[in-house]
Amino acid sequence: MLIGNVGKDPDVRYFEPDQAVAQVRLATTERGYTLQNGTQVPDRTEWHNLVFYRSLAKIVEQYVLKGDKLFVEGKIRSRVYDTQQGQRKTVTEIIVDNMELLSPRPQSAGEATVAEPGPAAQDNQADDSSALPF
Repeated sequence: MLIGNVGKDPDVRYFEPDQAVAQVRLATTERGYTLQNGTQVPDRTEWHNLVFYRSLAKIVEQYVLKGDKLFVEGKIRSRVYDTQQGQRKTVTEIIVDNMELLSPRPQSAGEATVAEPGPAAQDNQADDSSALPF
């Protein structure tokens, strides 16, 4: 489970009309503090690679923007690939099963003033990481 801010707009790819994959970078920050001896410990930000499949990817494409606050649940997966220069790289990703948008949306003039929660979504289908070309 992670709560963080989206670093840039999602990258969404379609392989068939119903086969979408979205990738998002999420920043989580642990706030700094001061030790009893006066030593300052600075904020620590970690960046996470999130991957959304199928219906969740379409929701991300439609609703998620840079700077939005997200809550996600998923599985950690590492994969290895070779670069064009022949170097072997390992990337760690969160395969998202459940997501909730925590950022409030601005209301247009005709909308009611009652606050509604952001879109929550869950992808109950088994993930198909073999559909990824990268």
